[in-house]
Amino acid sequence: MKKFSDMIQKSGEPDKNAPSGVIKGRVAITKSDDDKMLAFGWANVSLTVDGEAIEDYQGDIIEPEELENAAYNFVELYREGGEMHERGGAAVLIESVVFTEEKMKAIGIPEGTLPVGWWIGFKVLDEDVWEKVKNGEYPMFSIEGEAERVEVDNDNGN
Repeated sequence: MKKFSDMIQKSGEPDKNAPSGVIKGRVAITKSDDDKMLAFGWANVSLTVDGEAIEDYQGDIIEPEELENAAYNFVELYREGGEMHERGGAAVLIESVVFTEEKMKAIGIPEGTLPVGWWIGFKVLDEDVWEKVKNGEYPMFSIEGEAERVEVDNDNGN
């Protein structure tokens, strides 16, 4: 199993094993248009391009099926982006796709090209929040949710 922190570059040098968009210690938000206040990036990655599980900052692993279900529930029921999990109304979801192995195969994305994960895009509605995205204070997305933690065996069978 790989830790999320292992995927992240620790220096300015490119990491040939990291997925696209990983820079300087964070999974970067890719901004498509400052005038439109649009931000795109990975909400979460379950498996590396090599199929290795990823442990997130909280030490959790989100299985691809669970991530997919969580994404569908978010899109169906919420679609709102907040600011630092403190307040809502800062942004609205405009794009969402969970890249699973099955979906990538179906649309012709070669195996090992993308990680298994949830790609999102938001239109930021709050100008102060957008300034924080632009200046790097808010460099990535953070998903919020509730789940039941279940212990898993590590590579040593413990």
